[in-house]
Formats: sequence, C-alpha cells, structure tokens
Amino acid sequence: SKLFEGKKKILEVGCGDGWYSKIVAQSVGSLTISDSDKVFIEDLKNKKQKNFKYKVIFHDMIKSHTKTKYEGIYLLDVFEHISKKKENIFLKNIKKSMKDTGAVIIGVPSLEFQKFVKNPDPTHVNCKTADQLKSTLEKHFQNIFIFSMNDEVVHTGFKKMTNYFFALCTNKK
Repeated sequence: SKLFEGKKKILEVGCGDGWYSKIVAQSVGSLTISDSDKVFIEDLKNKKQKNFKYKVIFHDMIKSHTKTKYEGIYLLDVFEHISKKKENIFLKNIKKSMKDTGAVIIGVPSLEFQKFVKNPDPTHVNCKTADQLKSTLEKHFQNIFIFSMNDEVVHTGFKKMTNYFFALCTNKK
C-alpha cells in the first residue's frame, strides 16, 4: 500500500475476498477492485464496509482492458493462475489499463519453492523463477525490479531460496 501512497487511481486485479483491498484503500485516493469471479464480486458488494472506500467491478483482464486508466495496478496471487498461453494477452490488457506513467506490482509464488509445498494448489499453472518472471515482464515493461520474500521479510537476496516474488514494473513498452 505504501508504494502507491498518495496516488489517485489504483486498480486491484483479482481481488478475491478483498483482504488486501482494505489495507491499500487507506493509502490511496481511489481504489477500484476487480475480479473475474462473480461470486467474489457479489459477496464484496453485499459486505462492503463504510470504513473502506473502494469501487467493486466485475472484470476479466484476459478478455479486455479496463475503460479507465490507472496510475497503479497490483495483482497478488493472481499471475500464477493465468495459463502461459494467455499471459501475454493478460499483460497487454494490464498495460492498456494503466497510464503511461503508471506502475504495476505483481506478486507470485516462486517456482523453486513449489517442491516444498505440502499440498500444492493445482490451479498454480504459471509459477516462475525470478529470471523467468523478469524475462516475461521485459516483453511489456522497460523497468522490472524483482524483490524476494521469505515469511514476512522482503529482500533482494538469494532467489532460489525465495518463497514469493514481487515485481515492480514501470515504463510500459
């Protein structure tokens, strides 16, 4: 949330139950949260709390970009669910949904860590190594900064022992 602090228009892609949304909504001017699952969207619209100001929309980033352009877009625990065949169209629609000066934050479990997961999620079809993630994102953005996370510690350390990656992307191609 602090990376987008003070920004006016932010979009969350794949908000699920909206857990992260409440945190980000406190730091930004306007937050729009989206998901391609109507069950999540209906539930969020019914449970919307007055303390947290955000707009809830049904949107599938694989099918189209948003009509509104955002200064910042983030997706956490979403990219690993996008098939490799559809990742480029997904990223193209993300780019079309952001302003030229915008930034994107992508959070994804690391591929190397998957062998240690006791009950792997069968819907995680697109986990990547840090190098694979950066290579994929370089097709769409000029600048990609990869951060690693283990437990609650974010670092730039040894990538092969990382549980989770954050990619900060700027300057769309």
